[in-house]
Amino acid sequence: MRHPASSARTAPERRPCSTSSPGPSPPSEGSVTFRGQDVTRWKADRRCRSRIGRSHQVPRPFTGMTAYENVLVASVQGGSHRRGAAQQHALGVLERCGMLGQANRPAAALTLLERKRLEMARALATDPQVLLLDEIAGGLTDAETDELIATVRQLRADGIAIVWIEHVIHALLRVIDRLVCLAQGRVLAEGEPDAVMSDPRVVEAYLGSAA
Repeated sequence: MRHPASSARTAPERRPCSTSSPGPSPPSEGSVTFRGQDVTRWKADRRCRSRIGRSHQVPRPFTGMTAYENVLVASVQGGSHRRGAAQQHALGVLERCGMLGQANRPAAALTLLERKRLEMARALATDPQVLLLDEIAGGLTDAETDELIATVRQLRADGIAIVWIEHVIHALLRVIDRLVCLAQGRVLAEGEPDAVMSDPRVVEAYLGSAA
């Protein structure tokens, strides 16, 4: 069975954003435009300061720091907050992501769900207008996925545009208003989620054609 990647936008943008934008490898063709600027080949720090936030599929916290210290670094280095303002901002972001109770715990001691929440918190600490989420539901139980979806819904309600790459399709469908399905690097279908999911090309890519 083949599992094409799917992505979704949960808020409108002028142009679709690609995971090639925050990735380590430049795309072989095409471009990514954000707020009228071509950001395709921008370095990570410039993208971050331009208010494009991202999470990683495998959380990458500073394991020798606490959850609070991880978010504080993002608040100062990515969000350009200073001193007391940065500290308050970091605490506010932790609360927003349901991590305030774990603020003083070492990142190395966090559960997978807590690490994924911390990954989101670090991205949010940079004050993004667009947040790129990379398979944040992977490896989670249904109950843990429910918790994460609630957080994503709140971020969307707060006005943050979200581009979510995900294989756990049932999680996506509970949040999104637009779906893009990719297979082998090609767009199979995009648009209203129910229409995309019933598209014959998408069904064949997921389940294969009848023998």
